[in-house]
Amino acid sequence: MAGAFSLATRVTLNNGLTMPQIQLGVYLMSGSEASRAVKYALDAGYRAIDSAQMYHNEREVGHAILDYLKTHPELKREDIHYTTKLASNGTYDRARASIKKSVKECGLGYIDLFLLHSPYGGKQARLESWRAVEDAIQDGEVRIGGVSNFGEKHITELLTSTPRLKPAVNQIEVHPFNTHTSLTTLCASHSIQIEAYAPLARALRMKHPTILSLSKKYDCTPAQLLVRWSCQKGYVPLPKSVRRERIEENAEVSGFAIGEEDMAVLGGLDEGLVTDWDPLDAD
Repeated sequence: MAGAFSLATRVTLNNGLTMPQIQLGVYLMSGSEASRAVKYALDAGYRAIDSAQMYHNEREVGHAILDYLKTHPELKREDIHYTTKLASNGTYDRARASIKKSVKECGLGYIDLFLLHSPYGGKQARLESWRAVEDAIQDGEVRIGGVSNFGEKHITELLTSTPRLKPAVNQIEVHPFNTHTSLTTLCASHSIQIEAYAPLARALRMKHPTILSLSKKYDCTPAQLLVRWSCQKGYVPLPKSVRRERIEENAEVSGFAIGEEDMAVLGGLDEGLVTDWDPLDAD
């Protein structure tokens, strides 16, 4: 997958809909930081923003998008892909009410992609919450449903529960230092798109000798190398920054292609590095 990836590149999901391949993550941003970052990103050409109920910035992200659309009449609401996530799984009614609240909070009229943020809560809570997502899609509040931090057993459990809709996405931490090969292979076999959060490994390995040497070889920054790796793997990376120049720079990955040998070298760096949480084995 050594194409010319850019902010205009889109991936096709298992429901036939498409979304931008490179997206801005707004995890751990305050409301004001998220507002500014969204404006910087949209100015740079990003057309997808990834938020969550747990981030407590849905309102600011949504309103930053709306404000941008007002001043850029050439863009329409459907040109911007907005993701948010359910904070915790529970009863059907609680999940359904929570989705409605997120739609209201962002002010965008509907949510492009709604994810179950984790598998926590147990099997019944997961399946009831997924049913709420299916109904939100049926009712037009959500366009695409997916999951996040679901391990192999959770994906298998959901798929064998005969859902009306298959999850279109599984958003997990994935980068060369944590490749999750068996999980990503399982998802690929069911056409479930992998979204890569922490694609830069939260800057913990930017000075790794292999990263530095390949960045020099391809005349790119370590961050660009890692984003490009994600794109060539077919993932949807969600690089995060609050700085305008970094937001712009992270997406400039069209000017080089990582060779097959070097892709293998990067894949060989796997050390199971978890930079935040790891619910993949939750009961």
